[in-house]
Amino acid sequence: MKKYIVLLISLFMVLLTACGGGNGSVSSENSTLDKIVEKKKLVIGTAPGYLPFDMKDKKGNYVGYDMDLARAIGKSLNVEVEFKQYEFSGLIPALQTGDIDIVLAGMTMRGDRALSVGFSNPYYSTGQALMVPTGDSTTTNYQQLDQAGKTIAVAQGTTGALLAKQVFKKAKVVDYPDFPSAGMAMTQGEADGIVYDEPAIKIFINMNPSKVKQVSGLISSENLGIAVKSNDFKMIQWLNSFLYSYRNSPDDIASINKWFKSTDWMNQVDQKK
Repeated sequence: MKKYIVLLISLFMVLLTACGGGNGSVSSENSTLDKIVEKKKLVIGTAPGYLPFDMKDKKGNYVGYDMDLARAIGKSLNVEVEFKQYEFSGLIPALQTGDIDIVLAGMTMRGDRALSVGFSNPYYSTGQALMVPTGDSTTTNYQQLDQAGKTIAVAQGTTGALLAKQVFKKAKVVDYPDFPSAGMAMTQGEADGIVYDEPAIKIFINMNPSKVKQVSGLISSENLGIAVKSNDFKMIQWLNSFLYSYRNSPDDIASINKWFKSTDWMNQVDQKK
């Protein structure tokens, strides 16, 4: 009997070692969560230009739905919050090198991204939509723009960019640094349509009602999540627990009402970046 007990203990230790090890894994002893609490600072990577999630006002302050969520996370941890700005495509590399602690930038949860980072549970559900100039009276679905000679503008590194390159076989898909740049290009006649997240498209239409409109329906649906270092399960577990209490709380509802159901903030936001 003792031999069997020793054998079971040995097998348990082997399994424990295997689960805790591995290339690129993060053990509970060196979780980003511990680093944040010890340094009393949470460094968040973001990419302003995703309305109404991630923006900067005319004074240079970071504002938007994601920013409210980020500050609520910092308050819950009782730590200072610092934002670091990147192009969207630079966020995951910055996370992997440790320049930031988490990514909170309207990032869609996708299988290919999950190979490089870990994700919290979804904090917002959305979808990809098509925006066209108001002068376009013929386009009723995205397939109609898939023609030679047509140009589709996208924000580099986004899910909309990846989706557009998959579904548009004949039209030319052009990358821009961010959504405002793509929107500006289309209003200047450089593109026939834009594929991007529906909430941001609705806000852009509210800002430019005489210039752009949304084509009815969604091209895809998706969830937004907070990205952390791969295999940092302690950080993910904490974020999930926080989100359970934050979503649909009075603070969350107030943030949704401010950014999604009102346009009072639009004149205060820097639309160029």
